[in-house]
Amino acid sequence: MTTFSSLLRALAWIAALLFFCAGGMLTYEVAARYLFIAPTIWAAELSQLCLIWGTMLAMPWLLQSGRHIAVDAITERLGPFGKRLCYGLSMLAVGLFSGIVTWFGGDIFWDSFERGRTTGSMLDLPTWVAELAIPVGFALLFVQALLEVLKAMRGTMPGADAPS
Repeated sequence: MTTFSSLLRALAWIAALLFFCAGGMLTYEVAARYLFIAPTIWAAELSQLCLIWGTMLAMPWLLQSGRHIAVDAITERLGPFGKRLCYGLSMLAVGLFSGIVTWFGGDIFWDSFERGRTTGSMLDLPTWVAELAIPVGFALLFVQALLEVLKAMRGTMPGADAPS
């Protein structure tokens, strides 16, 4: 699990860099468009790719570190066993959902890859570049959700041993 945790931490830093790059590209686009009347053909599409990939790469680390939004109005009133049970069941649901999205997202990616679909924009990037982020991100989330189920079975609560 330590290797996987290190991978997730590295991917979270990459995601942060991608978000930073998206902000820089969009700032440049606004300046180019309104100050110099010279919009780019690349900034909007590449920043969109950065946001998609950044979001997908950050998801499993956020789950590992207990930073996803949690509605705990009821579970906070439960005892330790009840909290662990609810957490484990919710992680099973996350794992199931992630597995389904990985499967269907992989099909969508592969279909676009085989057909050579493009975005149709001026940059005309292949659509699979963005679509690949979905099965990659959700496959990693699937693995992390299963690890969280194991943590709940051992009695560890979310984010207790996650690196920050």
